[in-house]
Amino acid sequence: MGIEYIMVIVFIVGYLAIALEHNIHVDKAASALLIGMVCWGLYAIWPEDHLGVEENATLVDISRDAEIAENTPAFSEYANHEVIKERDEILNHGNYDAEFTADDPAETSHHVHHYVEHGLSHHLFDIASILFFLLGAMTIVELIDAHDGFSVITDRINTTSKIKLLWVICLLTFFMSDALDNLTTSIVMISVIRKLIDDKQARWLFGGFIIIAANAGGAWSPIGDVTTTMLWNNGQIPDSGVIIVNLIIPSLVAMLVPLFAATFFVKGTVARPEKVISTGHLNAEPAPWEKNFVFFLGLAGLLFVPVFKTATHLPPFTGMMLSLGVLWMVTEILHSKKEREQKKGLSVVSVLQKIDTASVLFFLGILMAVAALQEVGHLVTVAHFLDNTFDQNMYSINVSIGLLSAIVDNVPLVAAAQGMYPVAEAGTFAENGMFWQFLAYCAGTGGSALIIGSAAGVAVMGLEKISFGWYIKKISLYAIIGYFAGAATYYLMFGM
Repeated sequence: MGIEYIMVIVFIVGYLAIALEHNIHVDKAASALLIGMVCWGLYAIWPEDHLGVEENATLVDISRDAEIAENTPAFSEYANHEVIKERDEILNHGNYDAEFTADDPAETSHHVHHYVEHGLSHHLFDIASILFFLLGAMTIVELIDAHDGFSVITDRINTTSKIKLLWVICLLTFFMSDALDNLTTSIVMISVIRKLIDDKQARWLFGGFIIIAANAGGAWSPIGDVTTTMLWNNGQIPDSGVIIVNLIIPSLVAMLVPLFAATFFVKGTVARPEKVISTGHLNAEPAPWEKNFVFFLGLAGLLFVPVFKTATHLPPFTGMMLSLGVLWMVTEILHSKKEREQKKGLSVVSVLQKIDTASVLFFLGILMAVAALQEVGHLVTVAHFLDNTFDQNMYSINVSIGLLSAIVDNVPLVAAAQGMYPVAEAGTFAENGMFWQFLAYCAGTGGSALIIGSAAGVAVMGLEKISFGWYIKKISLYAIIGYFAGAATYYLMFGM
């Protein structure tokens, strides 16, 4: 059995451990970290098994074979070119250690492991970007919460009807996520419902619908979801107006249909939790103007992130950390004249102690596991399988990618599709073409089918401790119905 198949087995077993977290009494973060690091460990120990490299062959022999038969599995398609590049650098520029030569089999092993490390570094940058983004957003939201800033919203929501409140929360989430992105919006809205709903099961229900609404809202904005941003930045959908105009109605349907369905089943009222005096409020509650100031400054900082990304083309976490730095400095100055006990709990340092580190580590583990599967080519294989199975039918392929994104991360799936289909001069695969538009919708909303199928879902899962099994039983059907309803809407609008 090849190492790539063992990695798949490890991933499936780990996935089941995450799903059965409450049955086996093992935190999902531990399972995610195990599968992520074990998969990369297997790949690093036996890379030759996957790359098809003869351990005793020389670098020149391998690269010559690759040049002769570039369509064979030897060293994989991209590794063929990588090893040729390495060979050329050695032969033409003398870029090698003194004890190695291009005719030395030891040099082969050296470059194989260098290739693995390069792949890890590439994925780690992308994963770290998400983790730092998540950390920054959670800190800003917690800081606003410490100042009771969300009372600006909650004090204006008076209904106790569960279904009316669900509609209000989902509509807020939908339209916020197109500007803040679905991950940040989910974190903000979880903080809001904690102020409005005392019962845990009711909050879980609202949390599930927040995931659906945030993913649907992010799909129709070029900055609302990371996959939509990828298609926007990489030239598949360069016209942001096309994304907004053509996808807002299908995305809205993907949220409204589950809400209409829930109207027949969700009954009763909600009770607000008793206001708990936090450490920061123990001796001096922030003045009303301080609450409003921190809330609007924090919200402005979150809204600044996509603007900064668009202006600088830097990863979103840089803008998030810049906003956190500004808010940190301003709040320190704001409370500088207060006594130490009076400002305790209102500083970023104290807020950082409340951050759910386990959720961040869970994110790290699950994304590392998916990256390992991507590195050995499984996701590209799946993309080719879909292409061949559905005979390049854009609707079937994209609907399948959307559902698969509920199991593995949607980012590598979209990246695989971008690599498979070059932008054409005209037609379905042209710039702003229907294939890319529908891919943005499907990849953005399909992940709602499972709680770990999207960044928003993972964040909500960590913040509210929602179990995998509960989400499947209570929310997944709503999400799937909405997903297919939105897909059908897009087909009726443009496919007929």
